[in-house]
Order: sequence, then structure tokens, then C-alpha cells
Amino acid sequence: MVVMLEDRSRYSAENCSVKRTLDVVGEKWTLLILREAFYGARRFEQFRQYVGCPRNVLSDRLETLTREGVLVKAPYQETGRRSREEYRLTDAGRDLLPAVMALMQWGDKWRADPEGPPIDVRHRDCGARVAVSLECDAGHQHLTAHDTEPVPGAGARRVG
Repeated sequence: MVVMLEDRSRYSAENCSVKRTLDVVGEKWTLLILREAFYGARRFEQFRQYVGCPRNVLSDRLETLTREGVLVKAPYQETGRRSREEYRLTDAGRDLLPAVMALMQWGDKWRADPEGPPIDVRHRDCGARVAVSLECDAGHQHLTAHDTEPVPGAGARRVG
């Protein structure tokens, strides 16, 4: 059972953090760009090759991610070629890793091929598999929806 916010109708959803986040990253191509950025893509042609969206859509999504502070442009120049820009994750962009990993983890469980997931994310130091898990500030780990309850936060706005 999922617990609802007590008297939900008394609070506005206009300043919802989920909505604000989706305004930036809540589009298929954007999430795939982020996936590739986490896999190490930096240059427009790398994103184009691995994401597979039209050039104009890719350009638009990269511009949005840059404007919103998720990516930053950095100059690079290959020997004998003109200077260009590549895209690097900012701190805000790197903080999206758990969200992207959670989507991957869900897909691995509920939508993977019979052979299994196409990518295993491993801890660089010990080689163990990495998984996203909810935990509370007191250290209780592996929480589910049944273990949580939404309560009004500091930014909650009452209706009316």
C-alpha cells in the first residue's frame, strides 16, 4: 500500500520538484543523452551515433541541458583541425546518475531481453555490481514504497 500525502487537496503541486526536474530531463532523447554522457560520450557525433535521434533534436536537447546547467561546453582541438566544443557533465549532471541508474535497474528487471541486461555497472574499486537503493537519513536501507510516506516539506504551498 502506498500512503498518500495527508489531505493532498490542501497542497499545491505547482512547485513540485518532480515536475521541475521533468521540465529539464523528462524527454526520451534527453535521458538517452544523459545515459551516453555517463558512458563517456562528450562530442556531438558520439551522442548522434549512440543516441540515434535527428541532428536538430540532439542539438536542441544538448542546448537545453547546457542552459539548465546539467552539461557544460568545453573547448577541444584535434591536431590540425579547428577548435570545437564538447559537452561535460556538471555536478548537477553527475547528480542525475542515481535517477538514470534507477531507470536502468527497473528496465533490467521488467524489460530486459531473456539473456539479461545489456550493461552491468560495476564499482571501479572492487568490481561489485552497483544498484540504486532508497535509504533514510537514519541509515535504514532498501526501503520500498511501503516503507515511505510523503509529508509536507518546507516548500509546500497550501491551496487557497
